[in-house]
Amino acid sequence: MIQELKNSYGHLFEDALLEEISRVGTFKEIPEGFKMIEIGQYVKSMPLLISGAIKILRDDADGDELLLYFLEKGDTCAMTLGCCLGETKSEIRAIAETDAKLIMIPIEKMETWTVTYKSWRNYVFKSYHTRLMEMLETIDSIAFLKMDERLLKYLKDKSKVNDTHIIQSTHQEIAYELHTSRVVVSRLLKNLENQGKIELHRNSIHIKSL
Repeated sequence: MIQELKNSYGHLFEDALLEEISRVGTFKEIPEGFKMIEIGQYVKSMPLLISGAIKILRDDADGDELLLYFLEKGDTCAMTLGCCLGETKSEIRAIAETDAKLIMIPIEKMETWTVTYKSWRNYVFKSYHTRLMEMLETIDSIAFLKMDERLLKYLKDKSKVNDTHIIQSTHQEIAYELHTSRVVVSRLLKNLENQGKIELHRNSIHIKSL
């Protein structure tokens, strides 16, 4: 585990912190689609992502999902950090977008490391800032972008975090994450196909040029 830690976080943390993470952390491999955190649960540990991608979602008053952002290698979730430090229930849902490897850090280490290690403190503050910017980007896209522009952004982000031009999602799944209807998503995807930007297949989308 220590070598994987160094590969992903060696440029961020000093050796002493890496050694302590290796000692107290729990290494996990999770499959695509695995639900890591559910809304309303108490968070007992914080993830450090070694590989793969995790999507962070939130429910509205009607129970419909909205995609907030993706976590990738070297990331952690600021929402999870807040729940850990405040000992409050989670307000987000975290689901593995791809097969992923991560290290779970016990919550009791969060505050201690913030005092002990400057690199950890900087990492926490930077994570809060990065996730805040991503959530503001999501809010801006809902408020200011047309649905076709939001769909383009979604496909680009999805392709990037999965490192593939093949998006393995149904039209209904995309509609859930964009907080719109399947009919709208299907119509806009068909328009993109007619423009030669994508190819539509059963339960998958091949990105050609976005």
